[in-house]
Amino acid sequence: MSRPRNPQKPQNVTPLRTFADSADSAARPKRTFLTLAEFLAELDVPKSTFFRWKALGLAPRTYKLPNGQLRIRRSDFDAWLASREEEQAA
Repeated sequence: MSRPRNPQKPQNVTPLRTFADSADSAARPKRTFLTLAEFLAELDVPKSTFFRWKALGLAPRTYKLPNGQLRIRRSDFDAWLASREEEQAA
């Protein structure tokens, strides 16, 4: 006997960001700190890559909260990302 499907949307599912969301985000103020998940999503890299960068000293500065979660200051992230910009070939 099969159970009827629950028609309600699960409460713990975060919707995917779309291009329209990113265009709309310019009007919204940026948060001061990024969660690790936000950082990973913004760069589209796996968690293992981030921790390898961190071990090698290549990741942006992180802040560890009392609950063990990591945060990255938005200004540190922006500066870190800008420092990795490559020059255009002539």
